[in-house]
Order: sequence, then structure tokens, then C-alpha cells
Amino acid sequence: MVGYDPDAKCVSSVEAAAAGSASGLVTRVLISPLDVIKIRFQLQIEQLSSRNPGAKYHSILQAVQCIFREEGLVAFWKGHVPAQFLSVGYGAVQFMAFENLTKLVHNVTSYDARDSFVHFVCGGVAACTATVAVQPVDTLRTRFAAQGEPKVYRNLRHAVVTMYRTEGPRTFYRGLTPTIVAVFPYAGLQFFFYNILQQVSEWVIPAEGKKGGHVRNLVCGSCAGIISKTLTYPFDVFKKRLQVGGFEQARAAFGQVRVYRGLLDCIQQIMREEGPGGFFKGLSPSLLKAAASTGLIFFWYELFCSLLCALKSPDSAARKEG
Repeated sequence: MVGYDPDAKCVSSVEAAAAGSASGLVTRVLISPLDVIKIRFQLQIEQLSSRNPGAKYHSILQAVQCIFREEGLVAFWKGHVPAQFLSVGYGAVQFMAFENLTKLVHNVTSYDARDSFVHFVCGGVAACTATVAVQPVDTLRTRFAAQGEPKVYRNLRHAVVTMYRTEGPRTFYRGLTPTIVAVFPYAGLQFFFYNILQQVSEWVIPAEGKKGGHVRNLVCGSCAGIISKTLTYPFDVFKKRLQVGGFEQARAAFGQVRVYRGLLDCIQQIMREEGPGGFFKGLSPSLLKAAASTGLIFFWYELFCSLLCALKSPDSAARKEG
């Protein structure tokens, strides 16, 4: 169902966008706590270890307890409003672009739209398109998730106005360079491995045992998310560090803060002060999030597309007339 299939012309571009938006919305609600923990880990300069007295967060369980004790349950959904705009917008643009790109490749080239390499390239391009479209919202989401108490931004409108007045319009695109560099291979690998794993599962599972198709989509998506996230994770750290530039006062309660002049300076400072392990801070919650979010995104997208196809089928129309 993911990508253009000439043998099953069922989902239009608008329907793909609708299914992508719906899948992003549902998934965001479920994985928001992991996202908040991941961002807190990525932005912490100190080593993530209980042996470091200056480190605020040591492990996933300790971070959950600390955030809950200091900020309450709602803290796990900090930045949820801009995050939902991000997920809905990103899902719509990404899946609509992916469906159209795979269709274009199939119609104007000799490549098969269902080929894994085609899915890698089209998935990467579609994700880059979606990233540029929603980057300002992603920056807002990161700022909200990163701030402690007392809050610097009272609400979404206050954040937009304050950032624009004090830092200028370019601040909404902080971290765009590492994001674009990372998102192409990350998203491309997601679609690539999802396609491969789907083909492998169809080969392993006999035809009569394919009733659990949606469960298979969830498992394949989760595995694809883990593999792609591990391979591209450092760029996510760079992006988060750059996105909170100019926001240092709100980070003081969490430990040390750093100012980075750009992507190269960010890489050099992390390597010099934190070592190679600094590039993988927050990997554990990030992998949990990647497994959950990628699996759920593909699961819900396939499910919503199936429902849309079922509503358009002749049997469904006949039942309505009857």
C-alpha cells in the first residue's frame, strides 16, 4: 500500500495526504513522552551517568521520575500543540509526495515503483520536502520540550512573537542544514528497509497465514525505524543542539549550556568536550521512539488507506444503496 502500485490504483494524492496526517496525529499522542525524554538527553552537556554529580538525567527511568516529580505528568506532553502541527503537516506532505514521486518514477523511467532503491530515493526526497515545510514548527516543538520551570514561553503565540522579535525570522530554521543532511538517508532508509522487510515477510509467511497483515506492518515499520535511526542518529543530536541556540537562559536549570556558531563548530565542540559518545546521547529513548513511531506511522497509514479503499470499493457502494 505504501508507494505507487500500478496493480492496485486505489489511493489518490489527497487521500494519501489525509491518511498521512491521521497517522501522524495518532502516533504523536502515543510517543510524545519518549520524544520529550530524548530531547532532554540530547541537550544535556554532562555525561548521562549517575557517577557524574553534575548530570541531571542518568537513565530513562530516572528521567521519567525526575520530570514527573519536578514538572508533573503534563510535562511529558510539553510542546504537544506544535508537535501535532508538525506531525500532521509532515505526514501529509511526506506521504503525498512519496506516492506522487513513486508514480512519476514508474511512469517516466524504466524502474519499478515497488523497487527498494526507488523507495529509498523517493522516501528521502519526500521527507526533505516535508522537512522544509514544517521546520519552523519543529523548532517551536523543540523549544517547548526543552524549557523547564519557570517557562520562558507561555503559549504558542507568545513563543512565535518572542522568537521573531528577539532573534529574527531565521531562528525558525535553526538546525535546518543537519536536518536536511540527516533526513534524506533516515527517511530513505525507513522506506527502503520497510519495503525489504515486507517482501521478506511475504516470502516467509505462507499465503494462507497472511491474515495478520496490520501486525506485520507494525513489526516491519518498527524494525525499519530502529535500523535507520541508529545509522543517522548523530545528525539528530546536532539539530537539537542548534535549535536551542539563543535559548540558553531556559537551559540553565538543566546543567551546562553551550553556544554553537554552526554545524561544524557544534560537531567539534561535542567531540572535544563529550567524546564520540556525545554524538549518541539519548540513543536509548530515541530507538524506543523510532521503533514505536515508525511502526505506528506505517501501521496507521496502511490501515487508513485500507479503510479509504474499502469505502470506495463496489461492495461498499452496493451496501450503501441497499
